[in-house]
Amino acid sequence: MSVIDITEISIKAIGGVALFIYGMTLLGKGLEKLSGGHIEKIFRSLTDNIFKSVLLGAVVTAAIQSSGATTVVVVGLVNAGILPLSSAVGVIMGANIGTTITGQILRLAELNGTGSALKLLTPEVLSPVFVALGLLIYMLSKKDGHKTAGEILIGLGVLFMGMNTMTESVSPLSELEGFRRIFTVLSNPILGILAGFAVTFILQSSSASVGILQAISKSGILPFSTAFPIIMGQNIGTCMTPLISSIGAGKNAKRAAFVHIYFNVIGTVLFLAVIYILKYTVGLPFWNDQMTMSSIATFHTFFNVIVTVVFIPFHKLLEKLATMTIREQNLPDEEAEPVATVLDNRFLKSPSLAIQQAMNTVVVMGKTALHNYTGMRKLFSEFDEKTDANLRACEKSIDRMEDKLSEYLIKLSDCELTNYENRRVTLLLHLTSEFERIGDYTMNLIESAEQLDILRREGDPEFSDSAKRELGIFMDAVEEIIRMAVECTEKADTDKAFKIEPLEEVIDYLNEAMKARHIERLKKGTCIAESGINFLDLLINLERISDHCSNIGVYIISSKEKKEIINRHEYIANIHHAKDQAYSELFSGYLVKYSI
Repeated sequence: MSVIDITEISIKAIGGVALFIYGMTLLGKGLEKLSGGHIEKIFRSLTDNIFKSVLLGAVVTAAIQSSGATTVVVVGLVNAGILPLSSAVGVIMGANIGTTITGQILRLAELNGTGSALKLLTPEVLSPVFVALGLLIYMLSKKDGHKTAGEILIGLGVLFMGMNTMTESVSPLSELEGFRRIFTVLSNPILGILAGFAVTFILQSSSASVGILQAISKSGILPFSTAFPIIMGQNIGTCMTPLISSIGAGKNAKRAAFVHIYFNVIGTVLFLAVIYILKYTVGLPFWNDQMTMSSIATFHTFFNVIVTVVFIPFHKLLEKLATMTIREQNLPDEEAEPVATVLDNRFLKSPSLAIQQAMNTVVVMGKTALHNYTGMRKLFSEFDEKTDANLRACEKSIDRMEDKLSEYLIKLSDCELTNYENRRVTLLLHLTSEFERIGDYTMNLIESAEQLDILRREGDPEFSDSAKRELGIFMDAVEEIIRMAVECTEKADTDKAFKIEPLEEVIDYLNEAMKARHIERLKKGTCIAESGINFLDLLINLERISDHCSNIGVYIISSKEKKEIINRHEYIANIHHAKDQAYSELFSGYLVKYSI
């Protein structure tokens, strides 16, 4: 075989590997999109015992085609405090079983039989069919769900094409004595493990490295004695991805990564020991038999299932080993800012999950703004420096959340998103801005309370009794509209969001009425100029808070209807013009409730 032939084969093999990995990536991303953002809920609800956790890890990994990706997400969930370490152990164990599904799919390549119906199930036939059908669905569909189904079919077809290309390119190499000698050397367990580890580490996927091994097996020169240690090494190599991802994470996230390492390393060592003991005692008749695609897939699944079953009774021992490795005193304190762990870059591997974490943070931001508002009201009755300092600290927290959310959402927008996910990111950017502005105007109110306290201590008269009564009613109305804005955001409640605008219209009415009344009090001398100006500033800030709550209501309504973000002014103008019965009844009810 000439140098030109070998070069051509090598280029073809590299192209096959590239196609294979790209197809697997497309397939995994498509299946992940079908989760629709429910991964976090699934993890929370199905990890209350070890058996459910193992099953969940296997199913999720089979879906996204990567145990490394599953474990990285688990590390992120543990780091964010969403998933306890004890529950993560079972998911990690199950992930090793789920990653074997790719090999089981690829064994279809060995279906044969001329004239047999099974011939139609071979990758040679299925790959062009899947790609053509998937491309047709993707190009003709307008719905995200249908487009995702097209992506899945394209991914599966490209994966099969890559497998076919790898197989065809490797087959001629079986004629080379040097190529055969390589696999004789790799029968050494240490070298075989290192080779499997290295390939998996480079590709960042045990499924991909096992697929390459299956392609090589078609050449007919891969005995069990060589394939066995390579597969063991592949299982260890897949641990590196979550370990790298845990750098900079909290101690429990690091422990989750070490659970994966201990599970695979200890399982590999035990399995190696048992196999070689049997080989040198009773003997293994299949030791020098040639491996096929089917036998590699079967052995890979068998190994991971057996190791998982053996470890299930000792799952708490794995957790203990990880805890002993990553001790409390070996690490600095957990990051003080909770949002830094919740908005974890690891979740960007699963955009739907990242979007849900961002929404959770927006809700926390809204609740913090509400907390500041209710705390601010206490300062008007009795100013307290400790409360003032606490509220200012909370306002800084809101600002930090806004900064981190904006940065995170920009990163998220660079990911491959569906149209629906793009709309969600746009919604989150709007909501982040609105809640941040509510926090800012509340801060203005806190400063007004401080100024009134200074006037009070200097002996200047406060607001008149009528001004205080009206202000209390106005603040009650604004507090209710903030609560509704937070609740409709948290629950995606369009019914609650619809109730915001009629209350906002009542607040606008109260604002104008109170301004007129206060100007009359100033003319009569009932209120002094210094406090009177402060009163008018309060009304302006309170009314602007209600405006931002109105914006939030409009955004939630538009997102629930799966539309682009509605033009807020156009929407409000339309409902004010129409004023259907439900709107009119709400407006009248609020007008009575907050009568001054």
